[in-house]
Amino acid sequence: MADSTVRPFSINIAQDDLDDLGRRLAATRWPEAETADGWNQGLPLAYAQELCAYWQHDYCWRDRERYLNTFAQFQTRLHDLDIHFIHVKSAEPNALPLLMTHGWPGSVVEFHKVIGPLVDPVAHGGVAQDAFDVVCPSLPGYGFSGKPIATGWGVEKIATAWNELMIRLGYERYVAQGGDWGSAVTTAIGLQNLGQCAGIHVNMPNVGAPKEALLNPTERDQVALAGAKYYADWGAGYSKQQSTRPQTLGYGLVDSPMGQASWIMEKFYEWTDCDGHPENVLNRDELLDNVMLYWLPAAGASSARLYWESFGKAFGGGNAKQVAIPTGCSIFPKEIVATPRSWAGGRYTNIVYWNELDRGGHFAAFEQPRLFVEELRKCFRQMAVR
Repeated sequence: MADSTVRPFSINIAQDDLDDLGRRLAATRWPEAETADGWNQGLPLAYAQELCAYWQHDYCWRDRERYLNTFAQFQTRLHDLDIHFIHVKSAEPNALPLLMTHGWPGSVVEFHKVIGPLVDPVAHGGVAQDAFDVVCPSLPGYGFSGKPIATGWGVEKIATAWNELMIRLGYERYVAQGGDWGSAVTTAIGLQNLGQCAGIHVNMPNVGAPKEALLNPTERDQVALAGAKYYADWGAGYSKQQSTRPQTLGYGLVDSPMGQASWIMEKFYEWTDCDGHPENVLNRDELLDNVMLYWLPAAGASSARLYWESFGKAFGGGNAKQVAIPTGCSIFPKEIVATPRSWAGGRYTNIVYWNELDRGGHFAAFEQPRLFVEELRKCFRQMAVR
């Protein structure tokens, strides 16, 4: 009989693991400095060394661990894999269950600043009718979720597992939200339409450019196409590696903390609305908290395998399959591709909420928590799914 128990979970990293991290940081073997200005060749050496010194001498994991453990966490077994998730219930009796899914190179850390306002809106500038019960799972192979030992854990399977998770938690009706891989999973939940999900919200619509936009692009199309071209020319190397040879990549990421940190931090520079430096929008401890959820569980290879499983299917696979359930989209200007509504409408056929914001990027909840919370409140009010 399958194990359906839901077990309380608390992060408790062995001191030996932290001591090992300190030794590895101290022994980092550095490359020479970049030969181009700024971040054009990746994470600059000077910043990498500054970050390493801070991580080794000033960042206090035990303090951060205590903070992370202030969020109620659990594990449960789904499809023979232990899944870690945050589950915070609202005191409001009619709170709407909300499933939020992160992506790569993020983690549940992205949602820490929005959980309180979503769960307790009255204390954060909202009204009781805006309350949510929040569930934030860690993707398979990410954070403190288990690592698949066989192929098959792609986006579709994750979407099915997440629906089972919500039912197991007692939610026969819920809404779902996501960006990056979270958007792909959330879109798959909408496509599967198993009956429990009443509506979805994404901040990175899962679509490509329609034929008309390629043949006769509007000014808005041109902005999005330029973003897509830049990504293809300069930003997509990580995805090619992770979608083809994640195991090879994993040896370096799991062995070197600065290798893992650099692989992640460059994307926080590239994909945030940060005016030239990721620490302009996120503080150093927040950034390292996210890195630690890759380093501590040695998730360099296991997280990358999601690309091997699903990248061609979930991204760039066309708009043939359409999502019919109510959909909301929030487009932040520094998203990898700031999708136009005309593109999204070809796949999401029941868009009831659309907004294009004036600031924020790929990690919307992490970068702009207040705006993100307002977007979800407005979206699900308009859907009238409560």
